[in-house]
Amino acid sequence: MKKVVTTDNTAHVTRGCIFEDLGFSPEEAAVLRLQTTLHTEISKVIEKRNLTQKEVARILDIQQPHVSKLLKGNLERTTADRLTKYLRLLGRDVKVTTKAAKLEGTAVV
Repeated sequence: MKKVVTTDNTAHVTRGCIFEDLGFSPEEAAVLRLQTTLHTEISKVIEKRNLTQKEVARILDIQQPHVSKLLKGNLERTTADRLTKYLRLLGRDVKVTTKAAKLEGTAVV
């Protein structure tokens, strides 16, 4: 379902997923949404625990520059499984749920 989002007298037609709007395939968009969700949870844990980058580096067993990139949202070379590992190291369980996809032109049974 398409919807129109307006801000400051500009209009943007969206499919409801920013990644698809940017030209990613639905499959790529699903992976990016998963990575974004995991990253958001990591950021929440770090903020809630008031951890420094040095403390995060020690907990995750990574170099501080990698922590800096992670906190800035640079996920270019970070997989969903690595983000899941980071959440576990930060003391969080990860649960993934699925639902039937809405495929254009195809009935889902």
